[in-house]
Amino acid sequence: MIDKPDPLLGVHAQALGLWQRRAEVISSNLANADTPGFLARDLDFRKAMTAASGTSDGAGLSMTATEAGHIGGNPAFAAADADKLAYRVETQPTMDGNTVDTQVEQAQFAANAIHYQASLSFITAQIHAMRMAITGSSS
Repeated sequence: MIDKPDPLLGVHAQALGLWQRRAEVISSNLANADTPGFLARDLDFRKAMTAASGTSDGAGLSMTATEAGHIGGNPAFAAADADKLAYRVETQPTMDGNTVDTQVEQAQFAANAIHYQASLSFITAQIHAMRMAITGSSS
């Protein structure tokens, strides 16, 4: 994961890595759809992105602490905690204890692919704009 946001590409470079990680987790769920006792996992994108970017989830106002560690704790621990995978809530009970619902996983994978492509499109557009600013032409 990237440590800090790139000033030229913004948070999209970080988001791209998180979307890729989530695609790996969802594809692992799909691959284990017939494995008895397998518990479906997922990555909480909002929590991971908040930890990766170092921003708060609120309106952007940070709190002031009188001592280091009073509020928010250590950001290194927050980033490590955000990367932990959560178990997906079971939608249909099964006899073998597997919690993977292939239709839910396929829908999540498709939505994740759209988000990944959108972040990639933003990065491509930013690179194109930088290239045009440097060369002075659109090619």
